[in-house]
Amino acid sequence: MADKRDYYEVLGVDKSASADDIKKAYRKLAKQYHPDLHPDDKVAEEKFKEINEAYEILSDEDKKAKYDRFGFAGVDPSYGAGGAGGGFGGFGGFGDMDFDLGDLFSGIFGGGFGGQRSANPNAPRRGSDIQSGVTISFEEAAKGCKRTIDVPRIEVCDVCSGSGAAKGTSPQSCPDCGGRGQVSTQQRTPFGVISSSKACPKCGGRGTVIPNPCPKCKGNGRIRRSVKIEVNIPAGIDDGQIFNVRGQGNKGVNGGPAGDLRVGVNVRPHPFFERDGMNVWCDVNISFAQAALGDEIQVPTLDGKVKYTIPAGTQPGSVFKIRDRGIPSVNGRGRGDQLLRVIVDVPKNLTLRQKELIRELNTELGGGEISGDGDKKGIFGKKKK
Repeated sequence: MADKRDYYEVLGVDKSASADDIKKAYRKLAKQYHPDLHPDDKVAEEKFKEINEAYEILSDEDKKAKYDRFGFAGVDPSYGAGGAGGGFGGFGGFGDMDFDLGDLFSGIFGGGFGGQRSANPNAPRRGSDIQSGVTISFEEAAKGCKRTIDVPRIEVCDVCSGSGAAKGTSPQSCPDCGGRGQVSTQQRTPFGVISSSKACPKCGGRGTVIPNPCPKCKGNGRIRRSVKIEVNIPAGIDDGQIFNVRGQGNKGVNGGPAGDLRVGVNVRPHPFFERDGMNVWCDVNISFAQAALGDEIQVPTLDGKVKYTIPAGTQPGSVFKIRDRGIPSVNGRGRGDQLLRVIVDVPKNLTLRQKELIRELNTELGGGEISGDGDKKGIFGKKKK
C-alpha cells in the first residue's frame, strides 16, 4: 500500500477540482492509456487500472470526502487500522450501531399514548433497507455484469441465534409484568380513578428479560457486520441509477423478512463513446482523401470493431448511423444505435510538392487561385494601412 500514488496526482488535478474537471481529466488519461490502443503493453495496462481506481474514488462524493479526510484508510479497510465504510450514500454516523431506526423509535414511543396499547413488540418486523454503491465501466453498464460488493448490514447473532442470551442460558419471564409485557397504572383525577396500561419499562413490552446477555451482541440478538453480496447489474443501466436487490438488507426482527439492498451505480466515462439515451456517439477521424474518395474503415463499437464504408464526398461533421449497436433498454425492450460523427483531418506541414498537387487539384475542381500564405494573412487577410 505504501507505493500508492495520491489519487489527485494520478488524475493530475487539484483537491479543489470540480466533478466536471475530474471527469475531463479521467477521459483524457483513459484515452491515452486505453488497452485497445496499447495491446500487450503491461505498463499502459497498469496505468489504466490506476486511473480507474482514482476516478472511482474521486467521482463519488461520499468516498471523496472520506479520502480527503482519512486518506487511503478512509476508502480501503485493508489499509492501516479501521477504515471508513464506503458505499453509495454510506451509513453516516450509524455505522457502529447495533440497532436500526425502527428499534430506536419503538423504544421511545413503545408505551403508546392516551392509554392505547402499543404494537406487540414480539411480532415479526421487516428489516430496514440499506444502501451501497458500485463503480463500473461504460461497457459493463451497457452489457450488464456481476459484481461482488462488501456491505455492512444487521444480521442475526451467530452466537446466540438471535435470542440475546448467553450460551447455555435463555430469556426469562419478566418479574415486573409476569410475562405479559404490560403493566397497569392508576391515576386519581377529579373525575375518579382512571386505570390504564403501558409497556413494561423493565422488559420494554417483550415480557422477557435476559439476566445473562450474549457477550457478542450484548443481548440485542443482532449484530452489524460486513458481508459479501454478489449482485447482477442489469444491461443498459445508466450513471446515477439505483436498482434493488430484494431480501439483502438488514435482517428482520422476530422472524420478520429482511429489507432490501439499494445499489447506486457510478459509470466511468469512456474515452471514445458518449451515451445519449440508448444511442452511443463516437467520433471517427478520416483523412481528406478518404472523405473525398470514400473508404472502408474499422469502427469501434460496444461489440468490437466492425467495418463501415464511408461514402465518397463525405463532409466534415457528417453523421452516420449503425443500427442496433447502441445501449440495450434496461427493461429488455430494444436497443439503440451507434452514431458516427466524422472529423476530417486536414494535413499539416505539407511539402512543396504536396502543395503543388493540391493547387492543381483545386484548379481541376474549378477553384480560384490560392496564394498559399493564409497562415500569414489570417482569414480576412492583412489589415490595410
